[in-house]
Amino acid sequence: MTISVGDRLPRATLLRLGENGPEPVAMDEFVQGRRVVIFGLPGAYTGTCSTAHVPSFMRSMGPLGDKGVDAVICVSVNDPFVMRAWGESTGAADAGITFLADASSEFTSAMGMEFTNAERGFIRRSKRYALMAEDGVVRVLHEEEGPGMCEISGGESMVAAL
Repeated sequence: MTISVGDRLPRATLLRLGENGPEPVAMDEFVQGRRVVIFGLPGAYTGTCSTAHVPSFMRSMGPLGDKGVDAVICVSVNDPFVMRAWGESTGAADAGITFLADASSEFTSAMGMEFTNAERGFIRRSKRYALMAEDGVVRVLHEEEGPGMCEISGGESMVAAL
């Protein structure tokens, strides 16, 4: 079942690359007491993800902060090494976006956002979406109809929704 507005984010452990290698990040603890935007996408370095989705949130960081958002988090079913490199190569990490790896698709699957397209090499990947959660409860949810689309899940759409 896909997560809905009013639902609590699932408990899941994601990964980020720290000084000593991969570090676990308990999503429920990470978002506790905070107003966060989470956007999920099919994969690091892929077309729409790199040319539209991530840049839309880079452009929206100031307006999201003005709307009371404490953190913007990009989640993808990739390893933490790839997520860190992608965040650095796009400039999104410097813009303040947190990149978390959902290497086993634990969070993505629990949210009901998992899909597979074997022809493209996407196995257990994330659908494209953006949400805003307050203290772990989903208040806004924008899910795209297809993985190659980035209209309602972009940063500007989230700013408008808040």
